[in-house]
Amino acid sequence: MSQTSDSTTVANSSLANMGDRRFGRFNWLGMVTLARREILRFLVVWTQTLVAPLTTAALFLMIFSVAIGQTRGEVMGLPFTHFIAPGILMMTVIQNAFANTSSSIVISKVQGNIVDTLMPPLSPLELVLGYLAGAVARGVIVALLLSVGLVLFLGIVPAHPLLALAFVILGAALLGSIGMVAGIYSNKFDQMAAITNFIVTPLAFLSGTFYSVQALPPVIADMTRFNPIFYLIDGVRYGVLGVSDSAPMLALTVSALVTLAISALAWALFRSGYRLKN
Repeated sequence: MSQTSDSTTVANSSLANMGDRRFGRFNWLGMVTLARREILRFLVVWTQTLVAPLTTAALFLMIFSVAIGQTRGEVMGLPFTHFIAPGILMMTVIQNAFANTSSSIVISKVQGNIVDTLMPPLSPLELVLGYLAGAVARGVIVALLLSVGLVLFLGIVPAHPLLALAFVILGAALLGSIGMVAGIYSNKFDQMAAITNFIVTPLAFLSGTFYSVQALPPVIADMTRFNPIFYLIDGVRYGVLGVSDSAPMLALTVSALVTLAISALAWALFRSGYRLKN
């Protein structure tokens, strides 16, 4: 009887600890493990996730420099190629951050192994932070590599490097959270492609990447200011070049608030199990 009682006590204690770990104390080990998995996902195929985006960004800069740069003149007192360089950097960062979280969740759902992520004792907050860690890591690595290229080939040294890094992290976190929401919503790749083509890409291209809002008609300029990615582009441009269309603190505040809002939505979706547990 004593041995049975001891065994029962140990079993109940283990379940209590698991419950505490799942619903109470923060599960650092689980979150770090998820983050490590997400980082290794893109590092294993680095030619697709790191080299390919760098090549695309370099082609954008080359084409605009050769085809338009010579005749476009200066924008906000800067050569056109210099003006668009930070925007292309941020656009590359956000596209990769979005792809990291959205593809991870959709592939897991399509392959039927999303349960391997949902079954461990991870709270919704820990899931959100684990996925975001992978998106931010990929975005920051891409940004650093592109920054090296800007210094070497265009001679652009960041005017406010810490502020630029803050916007890069916020941009990767924002699009990483949007990627989580899109991945949870999408049950197949066609749905994900629709979100990418009709929501994410237009927001990225219509955010002041290739132009200043000062050159737009007033109505379109006002509409642009409702695009959260505009503040990411504008903020990183200020961090790199020292010029912007809006106040840097306003851009930082808007970016942070929108990131928190979308991350909270992702948390709520994980908590409810929407399109994950059926």
